[in-house]
Amino acid sequence: MAWSTAHVPGLSGRTVLVTGASGGIGRETVRVLAAHGAHVVLACRSTERGQEVAAWAGGSTEVLELDLASLDSVRRAAARVRDRHGRLDLLVNNAGVMFPSYGRTADGFEAHFGVNHLGHFALTGLLLDLMTAVPGSRVVTVGSLAHRAAFGRLDADRARSASGRRSVTAYGRSKLANLLFARELERRLTAAGATTLSVAAHPGLSPTALWHGDPPALLRPVVAAGMRWLAQPPEAAALPSLRAATAPRVPGDYLGPARRFGSRGAPVPARSSRAARDTAAQARLWELSEELTGVRYDFPFAPAPVEPIVGVCPVTGARG
Repeated sequence: MAWSTAHVPGLSGRTVLVTGASGGIGRETVRVLAAHGAHVVLACRSTERGQEVAAWAGGSTEVLELDLASLDSVRRAAARVRDRHGRLDLLVNNAGVMFPSYGRTADGFEAHFGVNHLGHFALTGLLLDLMTAVPGSRVVTVGSLAHRAAFGRLDADRARSASGRRSVTAYGRSKLANLLFARELERRLTAAGATTLSVAAHPGLSPTALWHGDPPALLRPVVAAGMRWLAQPPEAAALPSLRAATAPRVPGDYLGPARRFGSRGAPVPARSSRAARDTAAQARLWELSEELTGVRYDFPFAPAPVEPIVGVCPVTGARG
């Protein structure tokens, strides 16, 4: 049987944070998690839109102002979460930009890389200790099929470039960074003996507001045709993230739709590029991200023999 929201377990007593929660896939993710009993923190650049989604979703929710294009905003948001909550069971790094109206973030980073990767890298690091004390907690990072369009090394010069606003390659590099980060975080968590799981997912294609940017003119007819033939609605596109976030057993470290070249269908283990599996690149990106954000992860727990993280139930903390 194909995985669906009917498989989501009860999440009562769990606190989750979803970035980019005011629309599209994030909006659907909030709805499902709240409907299953979680207390959901909607982290949004627009708190007004976040309040609208919170009212629509129902359940137990709160809205948090977060602009991933500003590391100051990331730090303020993380401090508010720490003030309000003593634990965090689930972090869904969902927000993203594609062909934005601006070229650089407030900190001078190329917009795609700064928002899609560096903002989430900093947020995760600032909140990680709220998660590592929770058995079976998870970090879900939302990637994209576009990671295969990444060309060129991820380095400090490209991270600060102003030329990527309308670049498919720049967007692809940011989504490749999402996969490299998710896998390096999982490696480090495992080495430290933590039971927190880091897993990635991609939504396939969906006609969300992400596509409302300013793509290159030659790309527009291709996008329009692709959306007609390949796209699926946001409620279906959210399923890979939801399975990664809630399934007692996650079938792999990267999930995505099963059909039409990974663009639509039920969530299953997904294939990634060779570049996304490069362990040396994962380590290099981690070091670069710490340097650029000033956020250094602390793994204060002593390594101990543990069973594989896949199979830890996010609801009870039991291993399946």
